[in-house]
Amino acid sequence: MATTRTPKNRRGSPEAIEKRRAARAFNQLLAGKVKATKVDGRTEKRRARLLDELGEGTARGGRALKPIDVLSRVEELLSLGETVASIKKIRRIPRPLRTDADKVELVKRLHAAYGFHPEVYRFVGFGEDALVKAGLVEKPPRSAAKPRKAKARK
Repeated sequence: MATTRTPKNRRGSPEAIEKRRAARAFNQLLAGKVKATKVDGRTEKRRARLLDELGEGTARGGRALKPIDVLSRVEELLSLGETVASIKKIRRIPRPLRTDADKVELVKRLHAAYGFHPEVYRFVGFGEDALVKAGLVEKPPRSAAKPRKAKARK
């Protein structure tokens, strides 16, 4: 007695759905009609909501964003393909905090726990020196360019 497997939805098995999606994407790509970074409607709405929350400084319900909320929203926006420059237009980067051993240790612990992109920490006030001391970024090499000469005033 052979039993037929009933699909989880009306469109068939997940494999069949993936086949149709792959074929559709393949056809659109070869026809030249698809962008490199296409997102669905839900993802676009989430991206817009995250940008709004960062700009206003409040989460849904009017609660003010905590620093960890800012970090997680910026990290998610970066993963959705948003650029740091476009996020800076929405939320300004605060002046860097003074760097002391406690703050450096805190950044190390936070990075070990969450694994945020190093650029994200700048949105809550950790500057280049704190990130270098924490070992998240390398110190940029000194420029080999010649220093500018001051113009003589007349």
